[in-house]
This record gives sequence, C-alpha cells and structure tokens, in this order.
Amino acid sequence: MIVALVLRRGRAEDARECGRICFEAFAGIAREHGFPADMPGPEAPTGMFEMMLDHPGFYTVVAELDSRIVGSNVLDERSPVVGVGPVTVDQGVQNGGVGRRLMLDVMRRAAERQAPGIRLLQSGYHCRSFALYAGLGFEFRETVACLQGPPIGGSVPGYEVRPATDADLAACNEVCRKVHGVDRGGEVADALKAGTARVTEHDGRITGYATDLSFFAHAVGETSEDIRALIASAPAFGGPGILVPARDSALLQWCLRGGLKVQQLMSLMTIGLYNEPTGAYLPSVLY
Repeated sequence: MIVALVLRRGRAEDARECGRICFEAFAGIAREHGFPADMPGPEAPTGMFEMMLDHPGFYTVVAELDSRIVGSNVLDERSPVVGVGPVTVDQGVQNGGVGRRLMLDVMRRAAERQAPGIRLLQSGYHCRSFALYAGLGFEFRETVACLQGPPIGGSVPGYEVRPATDADLAACNEVCRKVHGVDRGGEVADALKAGTARVTEHDGRITGYATDLSFFAHAVGETSEDIRALIASAPAFGGPGILVPARDSALLQWCLRGGLKVQQLMSLMTIGLYNEPTGAYLPSVLY
C-alpha cells in the first residue's frame, strides 16, 4: 500500500494527464493479454475526461503521489443507479493499492448520495481487476460481448427507428423502468442534447431507445426486435463497439451473422439494487 497517496477532486486542468494515464494503462493491460487497445491514442480519453470534468453529473477523484497524478476514477451520477469508471492507475505504480483506494473513494461517494446501486463493466481477460471488484463486494451478473464491424443495415418489420426528441424522454424512461426497474434519464437527456438518441416505435408507441450505438452508450427495448432495429439503423458503431449480453443468444447470433465480430468479453458487476432485466438491452461500458 502506498501510504503517501493523496486523493482529491478532479479539476479541468487534469484532463490531459488523466487521459494519458488512462490510455497507457488500458493499452498496456490489453497488450499483456494479446488484445487490441480500446482506444487508438490518448486523444480520445483526454476528450472524455474534458467532458466529464466539466459535467456536474460526474464525480471524478484523482490520486496524487508526490504532487504527481498517478491515477483517477469516475462515478457517473446522472441517473439513480451510478456507474463506475474508468478507473486507471499509472503503469509505474500499479499493484500498489492505488486502484483499491480509488474504488473505495467512489463507493464512499455513492453511499453518501444514498445511491440504490453501483455498477461497472470490466474486461474479462483482466483477472486482477475482477478480483479487486469482487473483493470489494461487487457481484458478477453476466457476460457481455463487445462487437465491432461494418453496419448491418436493413430494418425489422413493424419497428420504425427515428431520431428521438425531447418529448420522448418520459417514454424512454418508462421503457427503461419496465426493463431494469430504474431509469437512466440523465444519460438520455444528454444524448438528446447531443443529437445521438433514437427510438423505436411499434404499434404506435415507443418500445425502445438508444442513447447511441457505441461503447459509451446504452440501449433498452421491450423485446430483442427493438434492439435489432436500433442496431440495424446505425451507420457505425462507436469506439471499440457495442456491448451485447451473451445470454441473449438470438440477438448475439443475429449480430454475428450480420458480420460483427467479438472483440472481447466483459463482466457486468453490481453492488446494491439489481433487477434481472425483463426485456432486451445493450449496456454501456459503465453499465
């Protein structure tokens, strides 16, 4: 354990260093296990940190050693259930307890806010992080496949996909509550502002939505047909790809027949409130 470690709230000027550490840490771990890096370079995570550090819906904690940033963690507080990540530690101080301290901090924050549940996804090949989260009380829920490839195209008969509008927010939240027991309204509101949200309509009503079709976005539908329609309508899949629950065999097999390929398997882990989904969904890398 590194006893001189200092934790503090993240600041806007931390984005560049946090982005560099994030890229190098994840790329290094992926390389160790023979997997491609999730990000092509430090620019993407730096941009992500710039957004999160400027957004009131994210809590960011930075770890410093001798006044030098050596790691960070983020808690997405935009919706009732909070999501953890990315938790990253500088390669020079990994396995020294920094990640555990960062995790304990965001768990404390979630408890202070009385969040009903905490969720995260971790790369299945990274056994150390799985052990860390399990040791802190997180429970494994299911395996998720990260899929990437060319657009599938086409449509699903009876399911119309269109851009979402502000007027759709309540209906999207209702679909999410029907499937998960809670809504993710803060994330949907951000996607509406960004212009990336879309909905599916079936029998004259909204039955599914996606904040986008990407690694950092989620989708929820009453049935797998809703999710298939959303995937089919996507011109591309952002980042490393979309995340498909492996237990949804029909949806997974449809994606594979459409030309998508499995990049890696990930584990969904939770603390606190968790309801088995009663419909179909695609998690984001947070949950």
